[in-house]
Amino acid sequence: MKITFLGGGNMANALIGGLRKQGYSAAGIQVVEPLADNREKLTTAFGVRCCPALDAAALHCEVLVLAVKPQQMHAALAPLAGQLQNQLVISIAAGLNLADISRWLGGYRQLVRCMPNTPALIGAGITGLYADPAVNREGREMADRILRAVGSTLWLTDEAQMDAVTAISGSGPAYVFYFIEALQQSGAALGLDAAAARRLAVETFVGAARLAGQSEESVAELRQRVTSKGGTTEAALNSFEADGIAAAIARGARAAAARGRALGEEMGRD
Repeated sequence: MKITFLGGGNMANALIGGLRKQGYSAAGIQVVEPLADNREKLTTAFGVRCCPALDAAALHCEVLVLAVKPQQMHAALAPLAGQLQNQLVISIAAGLNLADISRWLGGYRQLVRCMPNTPALIGAGITGLYADPAVNREGREMADRILRAVGSTLWLTDEAQMDAVTAISGSGPAYVFYFIEALQQSGAALGLDAAAARRLAVETFVGAARLAGQSEESVAELRQRVTSKGGTTEAALNSFEADGIAAAIARGARAAAARGRALGEEMGRD
């Protein structure tokens, strides 16, 4: 399987790095990247072929990964309209609907839309995927294999669900960092030095997340087991509840999903 990346930014770097760690040959990967510095970094780090613009060799592939910024996608796809044969096209551009990508490619439908998240940079991401009905099982398996190089995958049956994926896991790492930051600042305010507050906040979050991932109990049950009646944890949770923290998180997720839909509509008007 030969893979061409259109764009050589952070997520492309993560995917290429993940593929190479899994033993995928550098000879099977090429990157179309206009910035010379980025091309040099990719070649040095992974040994892959890089070129400044689409050429015949770049189109000689089974999979084309669209890794350019969503706002640049229409212009980036213009040279490809009518040029694709049977390549599987995987878009990792946030917000862009498959209908718009298909239209910009002249009606091409061998398309898969993905929403990875930033933990993919350390191989710990999760990616939501949706395939156009025209994509067969082999195409879905190819897409799954590529995205599993940077973490786990979750297939969706309705493209509209991608806005929810964006709100929960795509934007989710920022919510986690926000909470860790607040916990760290609280530790400092309670008298801990900055390094200790950061370590306690980060490692507590990592450990709790791992426990939730490995336990057969629900997250609610795990929370209840930590919460002794009349204890310190209950005092904190009661304060969170009084401040409406859970409701605020739900409102935030809805706002992120709504913004994702709006951005997709705005970018698709071209």
